[in-house]
Amino acid sequence: MADFWQHGMITTLQKLRERPVGELEAKLKAIAQRRKLVLLLPALYSEFETPAMPRIIEELKGVDYLHKVFLSLDRAGSREFEKARQHMSVLKADVKVVWHDGPRMKKLYRELVRNDFTMDHPGKGRSVWMTLGSILSERDVYAIALHDCDIVNYRREMLARLIYPVAHPALDFEFSKGYYARVTDRLYGRVTRLFYTPLIRTLRRILGFNAFLSYLDNFRYALSGEFAFISSLARGIRISPTWGLEVSLLSEVYQRASINRICQVELAETYEHKHQVLRKEKPNEGLLRMAGDIARALFRVLTQDGIVLSEAFFRTMLTSYIQEARVTIEKYHALALINGLTYDRHSEIEAVEFFVGSIRKAIADFVDDPVGVPMLAAWVRVNAAIPDFEDRISEAVEMDNS
Repeated sequence: MADFWQHGMITTLQKLRERPVGELEAKLKAIAQRRKLVLLLPALYSEFETPAMPRIIEELKGVDYLHKVFLSLDRAGSREFEKARQHMSVLKADVKVVWHDGPRMKKLYRELVRNDFTMDHPGKGRSVWMTLGSILSERDVYAIALHDCDIVNYRREMLARLIYPVAHPALDFEFSKGYYARVTDRLYGRVTRLFYTPLIRTLRRILGFNAFLSYLDNFRYALSGEFAFISSLARGIRISPTWGLEVSLLSEVYQRASINRICQVELAETYEHKHQVLRKEKPNEGLLRMAGDIARALFRVLTQDGIVLSEAFFRTMLTSYIQEARVTIEKYHALALINGLTYDRHSEIEAVEFFVGSIRKAIADFVDDPVGVPMLAAWVRVNAAIPDFEDRISEAVEMDNS
């Protein structure tokens, strides 16, 4: 059984018992009569060829409280687009497939470039951003939930728990972040365990009290891909097109929402999705690229807050991170031992050494260009530049799906 300790500034909604999913969904169905709820699913077509996506679709067949489901589909030709539509057609909710590789969407991307919006970095961040534009064209959508499409042990309870805090009228949350344990016979989540958390705590030690770093350190799984927010908040935030998406999103939420209106919710006791390999020889791919993008995003956010990151600061940060990571490894070694889990200390230490390389590269990139990859503009700004653009995205999606 989970603890119920409220350990910091972020309200934590633990899973204390097995509440029947039908009970949760009945309440959400009643709420949905007045508040329209939408699910956004970012997916590559290749994910339809894995065990995860068919399971997700099978589970979502039982969900009857969603106004619409938007599948944000990347890397798909016309045949794959039609197959994805066919797969998704079994859901009870109205499904819209946003085909980012289709001619209509490509035309809209080109128009954004002509209006000086940077669209140079395709990927999950850009696709989610563009799909949000389509969702926000419906002015009566109240809340939007998003989760990844590679969850092997997906249950529809995860979605219900994720969106419940922002949908329920008796609560006052604008943003809900999902968390869970990444564990099977061993611990996963290395970027969170061995990179993100030790780095955040290193920065807190060096800088002293910093409200933003305390906020980031309060999330139990800051790098999870699952979150929900109300549409008025979604309209005003910027999104990173890089793998610094989650950190940048938390930064945007921090600037635009009261801490008392942000929560994290336990979605499941364990969570299983694809595991990526650390490859030292390929620092621009996989987990090492993710770590570098996260570090650059952190450095940018801190300097935006007026903190000076000097050469001496970076030297101190590197050595302090190594020490913090070593202590972290000892903690997880103890956790694995008492639970009878497999734990390879050598590979954990090796991972930290690889992450040090990611930090070094991130520092060099940041010093060379502190701004880095531009954030994708908030939709309020897009509407100011191209007033009817959201409606035209919606029209393009409708035509693709008709």
